[in-house]
Amino acid sequence: MSTGARDRLVLIALLVLIGAAWGITQPFAKIAVSEGYRHFGIIFWQFALGAALLAAMNRVRGRGLPVAPRHLALYAIIALIGTLLPNSASYTAAIHLPSGILSIVLSLVPMMSFPIALALGMDRFSALRFTGLALGFAAILMIALPETSLPDPAMVWWLPLALVAPAFYAVEGNFVARYGTEGLDPVQVLLGASLVGLVMAAPLALVTGQWISPLPPWGAPDLAILGSSTAHALAYAGYVWLVGRAGAVFAAQVSYLVTAFGIFWAWLIFGETYSAWVWAAIALMFMGLFLVQPRRAQTVAAPA
Repeated sequence: MSTGARDRLVLIALLVLIGAAWGITQPFAKIAVSEGYRHFGIIFWQFALGAALLAAMNRVRGRGLPVAPRHLALYAIIALIGTLLPNSASYTAAIHLPSGILSIVLSLVPMMSFPIALALGMDRFSALRFTGLALGFAAILMIALPETSLPDPAMVWWLPLALVAPAFYAVEGNFVARYGTEGLDPVQVLLGASLVGLVMAAPLALVTGQWISPLPPWGAPDLAILGSSTAHALAYAGYVWLVGRAGAVFAAQVSYLVTAFGIFWAWLIFGETYSAWVWAAIALMFMGLFLVQPRRAQTVAAPA
């Protein structure tokens, strides 16, 4: 096997691993809320565990963490629109919706990003990408409207809440694309956002009675929080490396794998099955993802 072919296989394997790691965060979210833990408490520990891992990565790379006012403002915005607000909605939706449905809904991020970029004058209208956007929302309608698409028809009322997370991730991606990151690399930005997010989430967890004690005994929800935070930090770091090594277009293909693995993990862990309407929606979602993928001249901002 030639060196070039071997390198490509390594990149593909890494892409698959990143997709698998990001995909399992939705089942972990479902487990985390299964015994009474709620969003602010979970998010605090998500910030804390993520900050610990990212700080270690940052130290190994020999990078510091700037704390000028403009940097702190950036960290606060990313913490708010990239984790605190979307994850509050996502963890609440996870109480009521199947894990696989949450994974399908999250694949709307690039589709929601397109109209925001158009409104901000950062992108030009494209009939193909508009078609991809339409297919994505048609997929959501196929999940929401038929009475037999979800295990319980009452779940449909929680679907709009699940849409909050991809909407905020789309806003975050466009914010970073428009205003930049003050010269910081993605790991520094996510580390700073995690540390500032700790300060935001701690009082919210305490005031709302959602504080989660770190003391044993630890159950499945505690392990799920640890697993989700670890998987996200490692997947994010791997994604950033992959963008630099293989380019934004190659790395953007992880969107397909995150959705596919999210559905696979939900089947493997929870035994979730889906109606024909949901499978048709999945097919439409993948078609939409293909049409709205960034072109070669574009860069990709992964959600924090």
